Amino acid sequence: MDDKDIVQLFFDRNEKAITETSSKYGHYCFSIAQNILNNREDSEECVNDTYLNTWNSIPPHKPEILSVFLGKIVRNLSFNKYKSVHSLKRGGHEITLILDELTEIVSDKESVEDDIIRKELIKTVDDFISTLSAEKKYIFIRRYWYSDKISEIAKKCGHTENSVHVQLNRIRKKLRDYLTERGFDI
Repeated sequence: MDDKDIVQLFFDRNEKAITETSSKYGHYCFSIAQNILNNREDSEECVNDTYLNTWNSIPPHKPEILSVFLGKIVRNLSFNKYKSVHSLKRGGHEITLILDELTEIVSDKESVEDDIIRKELIKTVDDFISTLSAEKKYIFIRRYWYSDKISEIAKKCGHTENSVHVQLNRIRKKLRDYLTERGFDI
């Protein structure tokens, strides 16, 4: 079924929307959750919560690209689940490494001004990503959006793990410089 038809089912409040979404995007959503949580039950819970959140979000939202809309929801739910499960103890999971890698670039401050700054930061990071070559963009997005392991990225790109690790370090440094040049306090 076409994404526009699925979105229309949500607008029509037709429960078939959930079935069609699950059929078309269930594996996609599960793989995002599983990469973050590394736990089948928690991942399945986040995927089911994604369907509920999508049901509650459409309408009023009308996503341009349904897969991105779903990916963002499942990703946020998975990170929230990860934080709640690991709030007292930091484990050796891949997501801990990913968050540590990005922490050096983006601080974890919370204030009234953060909403405006966050929107500006998102736009600036998007602008930065658009300057990357297709391969570097792929590596960056697979690591920091999909939470893929470096070994998986290396295999998909035909590089060594060390090469991917070095490229990610260089991209993060360039991103840090890019953000600093544009007035962000890193």
